[in-house]
Amino acid sequence: MSNAVPKTGREQSREQEAAQAAAQQAQEEASGKQVARGPLQTDRGVTTLDDAVVAKIAGMAAREVPGVYDMGSATRRAFSAVTDRIPNAQTNVTGGISVEKGETQTAVDVTVVVEYGASIVEVGNAIRRNIIEQVEGTTGLEVVEVNVNVADVHLPQDDDDNARASSESNRSGELR
Repeated sequence: MSNAVPKTGREQSREQEAAQAAAQQAQEEASGKQVARGPLQTDRGVTTLDDAVVAKIAGMAAREVPGVYDMGSATRRAFSAVTDRIPNAQTNVTGGISVEKGETQTAVDVTVVVEYGASIVEVGNAIRRNIIEQVEGTTGLEVVEVNVNVADVHLPQDDDDNARASSESNRSGELR
């Protein structure tokens, strides 16, 4: 007597489909024809993308969303504040973005600061939508997930405090 559990019809059909796909791939490989696995892999060659390319596209897409005040952790934002004061320095659009990329798929992690009063749920969903639309449309990669981490909420009084501190430091440095 066998203790094996019989397979359902679905399991049997999945196994048949997998066997057919494997046989077709083996046939194509035997004929020397390159198998296209996505829009970046064709029978005439392969296009590769660095992670930084996907990160820049995702960073720009996230910044376009209303309600996003800044990107990245507190440490990254402090570093950016210093580098922004350097003449001719470029803005780092990949700050707050982490990308894991394969041949045909990618996953993106985003760290943002949301403006006070904006719905975090709506901002998160808009970030997710915009990143997926831009990355898939631009690169041809399938975005399997976009994780949004809200690191802080920017309060209007933060701008007032920064402006006051800046004007006080300017006054103290003036010659009399």
